[in-house]
Amino acid sequence: MAKIPTVAIIGRPNTGKSTLFNKIIGRRKAIVTDTPGTTRDQVAGQVKGEKLDYLLIDTGGMGGGTEDIALEDDVHEQSKLALEHADLIVFTVNSREELTASDFEIVDILRKSTKSHVPILMALTKCDDPGTIDAILPEFYQLGITDKIIPLSAPHRIGLEELLETIEEELITLNFERSEEVESTLPRIAIIGKPNVGKSSLVNAFMSETQRAKSPLLVSDIPGTTRDAVDTVIRYHEQDYVFTDTAGIKRRKDTKGDIEVYAYFRSVKELEYCDVAVLILDATQTLSRQDKRVAGMAVEEGKGLIILVNKIDLVDTEERHLRLAEIEHQLQFAKCAPVLPVSAETKEGLLKIFDLIEMTQRNRVRRLPTKELLDWYKRAVYGKPMGMLAKSKMITQAEEVPPTFVVFVKDPRQVQVSQLRYLENSLRKTFGFEGTPVRWITKKTS
Repeated sequence: MAKIPTVAIIGRPNTGKSTLFNKIIGRRKAIVTDTPGTTRDQVAGQVKGEKLDYLLIDTGGMGGGTEDIALEDDVHEQSKLALEHADLIVFTVNSREELTASDFEIVDILRKSTKSHVPILMALTKCDDPGTIDAILPEFYQLGITDKIIPLSAPHRIGLEELLETIEEELITLNFERSEEVESTLPRIAIIGKPNVGKSSLVNAFMSETQRAKSPLLVSDIPGTTRDAVDTVIRYHEQDYVFTDTAGIKRRKDTKGDIEVYAYFRSVKELEYCDVAVLILDATQTLSRQDKRVAGMAVEEGKGLIILVNKIDLVDTEERHLRLAEIEHQLQFAKCAPVLPVSAETKEGLLKIFDLIEMTQRNRVRRLPTKELLDWYKRAVYGKPMGMLAKSKMITQAEEVPPTFVVFVKDPRQVQVSQLRYLENSLRKTFGFEGTPVRWITKKTS
């Protein structure tokens, strides 16, 4: 299988890296605002080019100048890690501003750290007026870091095609080629939950020592450290899984400023793309209304759901039992979800999650043989006060994910929610379906 090359977008804060990334990827994956330092972790997306495919990485700003002084060093180091593993670098410089000390610092890093065979392209961002380009180009050529300088305006797609063509041409000269492999079907696992419950710490704990040394996720006690949804491929027993660490989901009224609002929507959006949602709860805190809301979102989206109770090492046995009983009682609507006490710090219980993911993913796409389904249904409704459902002779499983069952009755309006709930309980006792929601549809017999 041909190796897919990696292209890293680097630059100081607020030079248009995330805007450029989003335009190339084709959907709003990285958060874009006018606040320097919005992107903290690396955000990745696969680009299907004209001649070959590559992995595009949007990095946090290098060289300082953000509002997050406490995290600037970590962000800077993560961006340097991206440089070390990139096959091609796109260096963004704001064409509307004078070159800054941070720009020169990055140029110095590129000279010292970049391997000699790795091409560097300079993207002069925010060139909305093509008439000004010739006048500003000499200043950037004098930097001597590359002779491949491309003026562009990502929002208006000026210069974008030239940049994409140049990226592919440079990668081809490095003997990269398009892989003919079938598109990846790796399970996508979204790590969701409130801010500061240990989501990034858990993903870091799943990584191998080598992987963690190369690209750890940012972790701090500051709620909301993760703003973008960050993809990490984790291998366990020869199987790869894509874990997406999302920004903490807050109540809408608790989001402050544009960045948190965007992060909220990004987390919600990731639920649409994932196969299995892993809800992280904090064992040291009582279950909140927001925890229940997040779990409800996963169920409503029809995703597989696993509940991890993190920081279990910080509570005694009595409190552990109280917390698990509380979850069972208050998350009745999500009782399909297995509950696993874990600790990102001590790694207690962590490896069990992979068996739960396999079970959940298998149940999400499971189809029951028609004969077994009909036999179960007859037994389930026989002698029970099931109204219209007791008179039905036909049930089928629809071609949908999650498992969806269609019951044909004379008058669907007379079917009660409690009766469908009884059917679901009986179905789960017989066939399991742990980890996945089950949906019911009543249709009128023709």
